[in-house]
Amino acid sequence: MIDLRSDTLTTPTREMLEAVLTAPLGDDDRTHELGRGEDPTVNELEDLAARITGKQAAVLMPSGCMANTAAVLAQVKPGSTLLVDEQQHLLISEKYLFDPDFGRMRARTYRHDAQGRPVLADIEARLAEGGVGLVCVENTHNYAGGAAIPPERLESVHRLARAAGVPVHMDGARLFNAAVALKVAPKELCRHVDTLMFCLSKGLSAPVGSLVCGPQDTILEVRRMRKALGGAMRQAGVIAAPGLVALRRNVERLAEDHGNARAFAERIAGLRHTRLVGAVATNIAVVDVSSCCPDPLRYCELAAERGLIVRPVLKRYIRFVFYRGVTRADALAAADIVRALDAELGAQADA
Repeated sequence: MIDLRSDTLTTPTREMLEAVLTAPLGDDDRTHELGRGEDPTVNELEDLAARITGKQAAVLMPSGCMANTAAVLAQVKPGSTLLVDEQQHLLISEKYLFDPDFGRMRARTYRHDAQGRPVLADIEARLAEGGVGLVCVENTHNYAGGAAIPPERLESVHRLARAAGVPVHMDGARLFNAAVALKVAPKELCRHVDTLMFCLSKGLSAPVGSLVCGPQDTILEVRRMRKALGGAMRQAGVIAAPGLVALRRNVERLAEDHGNARAFAERIAGLRHTRLVGAVATNIAVVDVSSCCPDPLRYCELAAERGLIVRPVLKRYIRFVFYRGVTRADALAAADIVRALDAELGAQADA
């Protein structure tokens, strides 16, 4: 089976597992004056994350969802208005910040263009209405086909937000995919946001963990929110050690995943009933099959019968995600299954 549901399916490398065996450990939840814990491996990872992103400080989180949630709650109170992309993962999939019994946030949305970039006119208009507590961006933009948002567009968003006195938070779950695709240093994508999170457990292949990076005072508050959300950890160096390997060894190889995604996209380009949504810039391809199969779950079932495991997104699309362990041959075989389904289901739709 070729499983392209998500890059969370990556497994740790041997080097990561070996790093766990020798990592010095301590109590990450036993904090001192700067809020640092006593686990030296966690502290090393947090310092490295801060340097890579160009921020003052960072804090290790158990998951990306908790990282986003804590980062937002550290900057705005429950019930505040967040300005988010209408298809942002934080709004569509995580949802907890907008839960009426939890975060109680109100969403005000903006659109993205064909390249997945925030529409500046929308952001300017929404900010002009007043009452926005935080602007949120996503890079890469998951549901826009893994679009990589360039520094210039992020700078424009930040300029509008700063003029309105509003900070910017970036969901950078796949930040390093964006950096590799755009051929820029990660800190160039982080320069124009106040806080950000990124995941270690997707394309970077670590088994677990995400980090929030930002100003020292904000990160102290994120630590407080982490504890309130049940994310306090003890000997978390066993999580941090694979994360250090991920950041030092696995960033540049993300280009291989991007190449496999492009090869897949090129092989299905021009199909009559199957349309790519946006350009394939990183490791994600989103496909619209509604003209031949209105039920995306049925499409996934038929694909699985042929050896391809995928999942629907946004009710009508199918997402294909490429990651370490998925070969070029796998990518081309997946494309051939899509081509076969296009012919078979298309013929039924035309009948």
